[in-house]
Amino acid sequence: MKKTEFFKWVLAVICGLFVWGLVKAIFFIMMIGSLASSAASSSGSSALIPKEGVLLMDMSKLIITEQTTEGMPTMSLNSLSALGSGSMIAPVGVYDAVRAIHTAAADPGVKLILLKTDNIASELSNVSEVRKALADFRKSGKAVVAYGEAYTSGSYYLASIADKIYTTSHHGGNNFMLGLGGRMIFLKDLLDKLGVNYQLIRHGKYKSAGEMYIRNTPSPENMEQNQVMIDSMWESIANETAQARGISVDSLNYFIDNLSINFPEDMTKHNLADEILTVEGYKEKMAVLAGKDKYKDVKFIPFKDYVTAKVKPNTASKKKIAVIYADGNIVEQEDPNNISGDRFANIIAKVRADSTIKAVVLRVNSPGGTVLAASKIKEEIDLTRAVKPVVASYGAYAASGGYWISNSCDHIFSGATTLTGSIGCFSAIPEFSKTVKDIAKVNIVPVNSHKHSDMVSLMRPFNEEETRMMQDYVDDIYTNFVNIVAEGRDMTFEAVDEIAQGRVWTGADALKIGLVDEIGTLEDAITYAASMAGDPDVASWNVVGYPKPLTVMQQIMAQLGGKSTNPEEIVENVLEGTPMEGIAKSLLDWKNTWTKGNGQLIFARLPFEIEIR
Repeated sequence: MKKTEFFKWVLAVICGLFVWGLVKAIFFIMMIGSLASSAASSSGSSALIPKEGVLLMDMSKLIITEQTTEGMPTMSLNSLSALGSGSMIAPVGVYDAVRAIHTAAADPGVKLILLKTDNIASELSNVSEVRKALADFRKSGKAVVAYGEAYTSGSYYLASIADKIYTTSHHGGNNFMLGLGGRMIFLKDLLDKLGVNYQLIRHGKYKSAGEMYIRNTPSPENMEQNQVMIDSMWESIANETAQARGISVDSLNYFIDNLSINFPEDMTKHNLADEILTVEGYKEKMAVLAGKDKYKDVKFIPFKDYVTAKVKPNTASKKKIAVIYADGNIVEQEDPNNISGDRFANIIAKVRADSTIKAVVLRVNSPGGTVLAASKIKEEIDLTRAVKPVVASYGAYAASGGYWISNSCDHIFSGATTLTGSIGCFSAIPEFSKTVKDIAKVNIVPVNSHKHSDMVSLMRPFNEEETRMMQDYVDDIYTNFVNIVAEGRDMTFEAVDEIAQGRVWTGADALKIGLVDEIGTLEDAITYAASMAGDPDVASWNVVGYPKPLTVMQQIMAQLGGKSTNPEEIVENVLEGTPMEGIAKSLLDWKNTWTKGNGQLIFARLPFEIEIR
C-alpha cells in the first residue's frame, strides 16, 4: 500500500469513528428520558427487596468498582439495543459490596448467596476483596453457591470460594480457563509508515511506558519485569483457588497448560465443580437450598438493590473517616472521570480543615500520570498527615504517579495482585515533520524569536542541546521521586534506587521489599485508620467518600457534552473486546496524555494492561 493510500485509509477510519460517535449521541438524546427514569428507580434511597430470599450476585449485571454509582446502559457495538431496552449494569463500590455481604451474614432474611460468575468484568483486586468477604460470610453458617455456564480463570477464582460449585450440562458453554495474560503493543513499524517520530527520554531501565512508540519488540528489562509480574499475580490467584478446592497448585497449572478443563465433565473429574446440572436440575437445586417446594417460590434479591436498601452511612455519628478515592489517571486538566491535580488537592485540603473528620483513607487505583499534578496532591497529603492519620489502600494499580502521591502515608495496605512501584519517569514527545512533509505534502516554515522557540511545536525533532536539557529534566524528576520514596518509606536513597528504575512490582513482592506495609483490603485500611483515630469500632464511625460520584444524569450530560465524539471514547465503545482496541488506544495515547496534562512533558505512568482468562 502506498503511503498516500495508507494515509487516506487512516483518515477514513477516523472519520468513521466520528460518525459512529454522532450516531451514539443521537441515540443518547432519544433515550435520555427513559434512562433517567430507570436510573432514578434503580438507585432510589429505599429499594424494595423481598423480606427473605436468595441474595443474587450476577456478575454479568454487576460490576465491583471503586465507588458505588448509578447504573449506565451497556454501550458496546453488540449491545446498542441496550439503549432502548434499558439494560443497565449496576456499579457497586467495593467497600459497599463488602459491607453488604457482612450485613447479609447477620440478616435472617438472607438464606444463602448465589454467585453467577459468567461474564465477570470487575478488576481482579476488587474481586479479591469481595472473595474475602464471601469467605467471612460462610463462617456465619450460611452457604455460598456458585453457578457458571462458561468458567474463565477469573470467574472461577471468585466461584472457588463457594461451598458448592455447579456447572451446566450444556456443552455450548465451554470453559476457557487459560490463566493470566498481559499485552504489550509496539507501534514503531506503524508509526514509521505514518512518518511519526517519538522522542523518548526516560530514567529507569525498567521504565517502559514509552517503549511502544520506539521499538517493535520489548527490551530485555521490560520482558523480565512483565514475566515476573505475571507469575507473581498468578501465584496469588492459583494458591487461593487451589486451596479452596483442595487440589494442588501443580495440578491446577497442569489442567490449564494441557487445556483439560473444557467440558462440564472435566470440571467434576478434576474436582473443580461439585455437580453438573440441567436447567431443571438447577431449578430444583435452588428450590431445595432456599427451603422451598418449587423454584417459582424462590425469591431472588439483586445485590445492587440489597446494597441500596441495607448499606447506609452512620449519619448519627459526629466523628467521620474520609475515604478519598483517587481513581483513574493523574491529570492536570479538569476531568471528573480522572484524578485532576487541582481538584483533588482542594478536596484533600477541605478534608484536612474539617474538624469532624478524624482520619483519612487514601484509596488509590491509578497507573499514574503527570508529575506536576501528582506533586500537588502529595503536598496536600503530607500537610494532612501533620494533623490527622492518613492510611493508604491500593486497588488494581498504585504505580508511578499513584505511588508518588501515597508512599508517605502512615500505613499502606495493598492487594497481593496490585501493580505498584514503577518509581521512574519519562517524556515521550512525538514529532510529525515526516508525516507533514512526505505524506501530507505540506511545508512548515517556523518563525521564532529564539532558537528553541519551536522546540515543542511537534513539527521538528529535538536537537542535541534540547535532548540533553530534557534528559537533565527527567533525571532531576527521577532523583526527586527516589528521595520522596526514601523519606516516605524510611529507606536510604541507594536502597530505593535499587528497586526503582521504573520497575513494576505486584503487591505481594512490594511487601517483601518494603514498598508497602501489609496485604489487605479497603476495609482493613478503614479499620486501621479508625484505630489510629482512637476507636477501632468502625460501626461507630460515619465513613464518608470523596469525591461525590456523578449521578446518571451527570454521566449522560458528560457524554452529550462531547465525550461520545472523542476518538478515545469511540475507540473504547466501538472496538471494545477486539484485537484493534489496544492498538487504537495506544495510537491515541500520546494525545490523551498531552492534552489532559495541559502540555506537561514529564509523566510518571504505567503502561500495562492485564487480562485474566
